[in-house]
Amino acid sequence: MSDRLLEEFPPVSTAQWEEVIHKDLKGADYNKKLVWRSDEGIAVKPYYRSEDLAGLAVDVAPGAFPYRRGARASNQWRIRETVRATGIEEARQQAGQALAAGAEEIEFVIAPGGLQLSSPEDVARLTADLDCPVHFAAGAQAGALLPLLARSLPHNLEGSLDYDPLPEGETPDAEIGILAERAPAFRPVLVRAHAFGDVGATAVQELGYGLAAAIAYMEALTGLGMPAAKAARVLAFAFSAGSSFFFEISKLRAARLLWARAAEAFGVPKEDARAVIHSRSSLWNKTIYDPYSNLLRGTTEAMSAAMGGCDSLWVAPFDLAYRETEDFSRRLARNTQLILKHEAWLDRAVDPAGGSYYVEVLTDALAREAWRLMQEVESAGGFRKAWADGTISAAIARSRTNKEAAVSSRRRTIVGTNQYPDAQDRALERLAREPEDRITPRAAEVFEEIRLRTERHAAAGGRVPVFLLMEIGNPVMRSARSNFSANLFRCAGFDVRIETFTDSAAAAERAAAEGADAVVLCSSDEEYPEIARVVCPRARVPVIVAGFPKDTVPALREAGVADFVHVRADAAETLRAWQERLGVSSNQ
Repeated sequence: MSDRLLEEFPPVSTAQWEEVIHKDLKGADYNKKLVWRSDEGIAVKPYYRSEDLAGLAVDVAPGAFPYRRGARASNQWRIRETVRATGIEEARQQAGQALAAGAEEIEFVIAPGGLQLSSPEDVARLTADLDCPVHFAAGAQAGALLPLLARSLPHNLEGSLDYDPLPEGETPDAEIGILAERAPAFRPVLVRAHAFGDVGATAVQELGYGLAAAIAYMEALTGLGMPAAKAARVLAFAFSAGSSFFFEISKLRAARLLWARAAEAFGVPKEDARAVIHSRSSLWNKTIYDPYSNLLRGTTEAMSAAMGGCDSLWVAPFDLAYRETEDFSRRLARNTQLILKHEAWLDRAVDPAGGSYYVEVLTDALAREAWRLMQEVESAGGFRKAWADGTISAAIARSRTNKEAAVSSRRRTIVGTNQYPDAQDRALERLAREPEDRITPRAAEVFEEIRLRTERHAAAGGRVPVFLLMEIGNPVMRSARSNFSANLFRCAGFDVRIETFTDSAAAAERAAAEGADAVVLCSSDEEYPEIARVVCPRARVPVIVAGFPKDTVPALREAGVADFVHVRADAAETLRAWQERLGVSSNQ
């Protein structure tokens, strides 16, 4: 039976595929129509064949060096819960509740005004009877916490501390070696690559700069006299999980490959060159409007991280961007992973994306570009210098600016924020409490600031501008342009009303009435000159044309058209301009 099926579906060569594609394109540019470039500049083809994998070591088994397909022979990642508390007993209570509800490891946030550990007794009380990995997110206080942990952690405790061994002008703390001896399963140095992704870095930058940081950490640790293998065992990595699904899967695969090669160059034995990776939901793409969309974002991010082979995973609660998270949102975040484990069974398949031509090629492309970036950093003096002189920050800022421009022009969609907004949604009341983490910058902020400006204006007693969309003429064009315009103006929180008219005279009569702050003509390019000639003289408010009929733009302006809204215009700039024109105050 199988032989007969193969006979019915003979092999198709790449040349045959290409011939059909070029025929269907009818002379259109192949690269412009079918090949797209990612933020990293990687060209993504419309399809891949087996020959694209030539030279790639895709047949390595999971758990085998260089760990492209995973650092272990299972996919049992651990669900991490973040605990914020002001006292040890409160922290222990929250940790116990999280573990009982399905969490598998705990991260305690050590922060000014929050949880503090000042003695070995404090550490003992906090970690007593916690039969799970324990992590400490201490930030700037990690250096001060390190000596305490080095003298008080239980011997068998697994976990990590986000200690940076490269503070300017200092050498790594020798306490790292003491801690490594006391708790060999504990990793006190964290390569915080996720911090780059959370502020708009590309996947290549997150990988390349993260690798450069790890190399600098290794140099610092071995400079203390620590053997390379031992230095590698004190390192852990944290990467963000963003919205580009296949790129995120490939990023974790590339991260393991990169670190294995870098560790090998230090003389680290292969069994110690496994990257321990904690994956965190990206904060860059979270929103305050349509906040339940953050649940969907968190779900796809968790899927990509799990399929990419992370060792542990934290999913951001959906409300983290605008308030202190609550039990409900934390439970949903935790349950996202439980469902992926117990219902989707993602923990039962090791490297499920392995062998996909697309994912394998992306893994290789990301690894090559990240390695090249790391080499640039090294040739310019290393990570410490590049970080201190602002080279890394400037490069990430350029990437962030490019991403923000794509959001501003709506070339990149953020559902519920710059596309498909919920007209009834109000976010101002959600901002009454300060969020746990100031998640800035975020991609959505440019549109959130516009819409919040409208909300604050209304809360101060101002009028919310009303845009009357007039559908006239060609049914297909008027409907398409009406939908586009309604979608655009609702992104600013404006009141949008849609009416259909049989002719220009009826529309002109309506435009002469009270009630709207602006009129938007929605029709076809051919019909606009006549409609504008009739409507503009009688309108009491500015008249806008949906579209940009370049051949008649001068005539339309002469007829009285005030503006044109279309896909090539910067949406955020357009909305801000109309807020200014209609008196929506920015000083509330």
